[in-house]
Amino acid sequence: MEQINSVEHFDEIIKGRKGSIVKFYADWCPDCVRLDQFIGPIMEEFHELDWYELNRDDFPEIAETYDVMGIPSLLVFQNGEKIAHLHSANAKTPQQVKDFLSGLHSHVIN
Repeated sequence: MEQINSVEHFDEIIKGRKGSIVKFYADWCPDCVRLDQFIGPIMEEFHELDWYELNRDDFPEIAETYDVMGIPSLLVFQNGEKIAHLHSANAKTPQQVKDFLSGLHSHVIN
């Protein structure tokens, strides 16, 4: 998962025609560590999406703009728009994340 290190990098990523997932996390977040423990195989299964991560503590203005109130959160962007948001409360298990991503197939252009 590629780290986003600037607002400009984030802006460029979300403009893409291909769907991109941005994982919002924080270093101090135990649920983020748990998500990291099972996300690898899910990323392989949903390889048609580009995967990125953004430390919300480094970019609070981006988190606020896109209503990231809890972490970890997975946001899906395409053509400059947020098209889906998996809130932290619903990202606790591999099955929850897979169900969320499976529901995106008909909406995300490869």
